[in-house]
Amino acid sequence: MIQGILTDIEGTTTAVDFVFNILFPYFREQLLQLGDGYANGDPIHQPEILAILEEVQAIVEQEEGQRVDLAGAIATLHQWSVADRKIAPLKALQGMIWQQGYENGDFQGHIYADVPPQLAQWQAQGVKLGVYSSGSVPAQKLLFGYSTAGDLTPYFDWYFDLAVGSKKEVTSYQTIAATLGIPPENLLFLSDVEAELDAAQGAGFQTVQLVRGETVGSDRHPTVSSFAEIVL
Repeated sequence: MIQGILTDIEGTTTAVDFVFNILFPYFREQLLQLGDGYANGDPIHQPEILAILEEVQAIVEQEEGQRVDLAGAIATLHQWSVADRKIAPLKALQGMIWQQGYENGDFQGHIYADVPPQLAQWQAQGVKLGVYSSGSVPAQKLLFGYSTAGDLTPYFDWYFDLAVGSKKEVTSYQTIAATLGIPPENLLFLSDVEAELDAAQGAGFQTVQLVRGETVGSDRHPTVSSFAEIVL
């Protein structure tokens, strides 16, 4: 019996194009403004941003054996963004900058039309719902809170990000199941990425792949093209 459903975002509840054509360019533009301001003598006062830049400096020193200044840390964040690197300080700063965009009404989080009715139905059936995404938990809450379908956050009981580990590692799903106190066989993971589904399955989760757009269907997991097709 399914007691909880964990869903990915990009390519699952939300169009990949929204992330790559709206969110990422917005982040890079704001990051560019931050870098230009710093280069022109504007100090960075926000302690949260300074902490992120210091974390980037530490990672660069560990990986490349060299110390970069704050301008170099900003440039590194831009490089990571272009490469869509799944790394915590990048995701944290993205969440902070996207909050500004959502709150200013610069954009809304895209949600496929088949998602909200199914979330409502599952919740009415007593199934707990959660999110597991490489985007930071604050960014997840913003996307669902300022979505094209309104505020969807009341549907979700849990949010997980890279703090529990990579979405392609079995141990990440084991950690989630242990945190929730639910047997993994009673948890269902939804994603468009086969490698993530493989990892979840390896931890004992049930899995369903969302095949939307150009996603290639898996031969190792049940596939659907809509949340409405998912049978618990």
